[in-house]
Amino acid sequence: MTGKIVAFTTCATEQDAVAIARRLLETRVAACVSIVQPVRSLYHWQGQIQDDCERLLIIKSRADLAGSLKAELCAVHGYETPELVILPVSDGLPGYLAWIDRELVPPADAGPDELA
Repeated sequence: MTGKIVAFTTCATEQDAVAIARRLLETRVAACVSIVQPVRSLYHWQGQIQDDCERLLIIKSRADLAGSLKAELCAVHGYETPELVILPVSDGLPGYLAWIDRELVPPADAGPDELA
């Protein structure tokens, strides 16, 4: 395993998607957030099947930041129950994985030379 994660969330508008992405980037809990739109979501909510147009955010981060990522997302997300699904990254190009590390809050146990 690489220690990296990819997380998914959805939101209602492009404005919401950009606000969420900027918050996650500004707090350095995400190295990159890709916004895919439109996404048609059909789901159960409050006893009914909903059919909505949403925006999908694909968030690249590190596993040790998952708790901070959850907290930041909940602080800015407009949904009563935001979606957040986090998947581990088992492999990837070494240069890309290193770039993710350079763009995030350093791990608590990282020495100064470990992220260079």
